[in-house]
Amino acid sequence: MSTSGNVSCRTVFISDIHLGTRGCQADLLLSFIRSFDAQKIYLVGDIVDCWALRRGWFWPQTHNDVVQKLLRQARKGVQVIYIPGNHDEAFRDYVGTHFGGVEVRIDDIHTAADGKRYLVTHGDAFDGIVLYARWLALLGDWSYSMAIRLNTVVARIRARLGLPYWSLSAYLKGKAKSAVQFIASFEETVAAEARKRNVDGVICGHIHHAEIRDIDGITYVNDGDWVESCTAVIEKHDGSLEIVRWTDRIAESFDEKRKVARSRTKAA
Repeated sequence: MSTSGNVSCRTVFISDIHLGTRGCQADLLLSFIRSFDAQKIYLVGDIVDCWALRRGWFWPQTHNDVVQKLLRQARKGVQVIYIPGNHDEAFRDYVGTHFGGVEVRIDDIHTAADGKRYLVTHGDAFDGIVLYARWLALLGDWSYSMAIRLNTVVARIRARLGLPYWSLSAYLKGKAKSAVQFIASFEETVAAEARKRNVDGVICGHIHHAEIRDIDGITYVNDGDWVESCTAVIEKHDGSLEIVRWTDRIAESFDEKRKVARSRTKAA
């Protein structure tokens, strides 16, 4: 723990926030950022959803708060590196520049505390649909947006019932055989690129599926997203990597508070 009471770690990897969409879980992300003290933060693409903003403007105060919080981290001396993805590809025109202390890079090689080297990339460069069938990617994005809207309705109902967050869209995707096959193919392709770059592993986003696993000697790491699963990856001070499933942490806190409330009721 740090002196502030937050969890201290070396690096935080966050991607697929999709600011500018109704599905973005900005409140949960803010609570996550406030709970961790890191030396470095990687923004691993699709931070702002320019595709969605072109269809219609949506930018509530909480989305401003996320941007301001990240800029504040940079002003405090945290190294913040922004690696644009396909939904915020316009920022790739600014590779090598800084925005309020946030450095934009096309990708990066991160050296962990234990000496292991990781390629950090959004991952869309290894998605054949995005590369070779943009119209299909846009159609898929529209369908995905519809699913997220339904997911938002379900989340609101659960919140009114006092239930913790649960993602309908993530559940459905996990049950779809084609989605499972796509994820496996993507993971192997990204791992192959890491092997080609002569690094120990790869850290990416893009497919909204948090995972840490070994693929033929390459450590494949995906930090997930802040639309469906609300996950990030942290590097601890010993160099080890861990997926933080923030809704699970919130649910644990919710259960603990409920137990305390019940015990007080019984005592009364």
